Amino acid sequence: MVTRTALTGLSGFMSLTTLTLATPAGSLSPLEWGGGPLTADALPRVTYTAHRGGALEVPENSMSGLVAAYERGTAQVIDVDTRILRDGTLVAMHDATLDRTTTSKGPVRSLTLRQWRQVRLRPGAGLPGSWRAERPPTVAEVLDRFGGRIVLMLEAKDPRSLRRLGSLIRARGLTRSVFVNSNEPGVALRAHRMGLLAQVWRSREQMRTDQPARWAGFVDVLDVDHKARDVDLLRAVNSGIPRVWAHTVTTPDQRDRALRFGCNGVITDAPGLLARTPAKGWPVSPV
Repeated sequence: MVTRTALTGLSGFMSLTTLTLATPAGSLSPLEWGGGPLTADALPRVTYTAHRGGALEVPENSMSGLVAAYERGTAQVIDVDTRILRDGTLVAMHDATLDRTTTSKGPVRSLTLRQWRQVRLRPGAGLPGSWRAERPPTVAEVLDRFGGRIVLMLEAKDPRSLRRLGSLIRARGLTRSVFVNSNEPGVALRAHRMGLLAQVWRSREQMRTDQPARWAGFVDVLDVDHKARDVDLLRAVNSGIPRVWAHTVTTPDQRDRALRFGCNGVITDAPGLLARTPAKGWPVSPV
């Protein structure tokens, strides 16, 4: 059995509903009733995204961490960072270098796939539970393991990798199941024109001057900084972009503020904590 925790809402208050789905032991079966790939259309009204798998709860961008995030069922979307190797292989890694999260050093882009397979992740000492060193996955491995079973968010850290990333997604029939994320609206526009789900994230500094309504025709998710000013959050929520999710949320209070301002999702390093803590508060009226 796989237990899924879904968010539901009534009169502005949020609550948690537990769904138990019968699946073969040890399998990663699609969650959408009736079979077929799970798509973004099946997401709940308020969506939780496990940032890098939930970086305060699991080793970030690791296969074991992503599997744990999936099996725990506390998020409906799993976020993975992507970078490109020297030989064009796309891999799961946030930083431009190996230094912070692995036992190796040096730039990610200098490696070949053969060299990548020798890299080992170094789990953070403060993570709950026991984690072993492991090889970081390629993006193809992530898509093959989770694609169509849960909605994915892939951030293209290297914009030049977008065409390759799109090819991997299209080849697996996942164009409605994977959000392609970037800090650059121009990259989001390219992703949209390629038939992909486009997401753009913005910092609180960028949000001061952003006019997100201009992006409503090609952005599927606007990913906003939860620390942004009230006026900037409201401008994002009222932009006409259908999904506005706040990053990177780590506490219930941060989540509740984002939801009060009308965000319909959060990107969190602590999906387990948020799922255990019911959200509260009324949305702020638009101005």
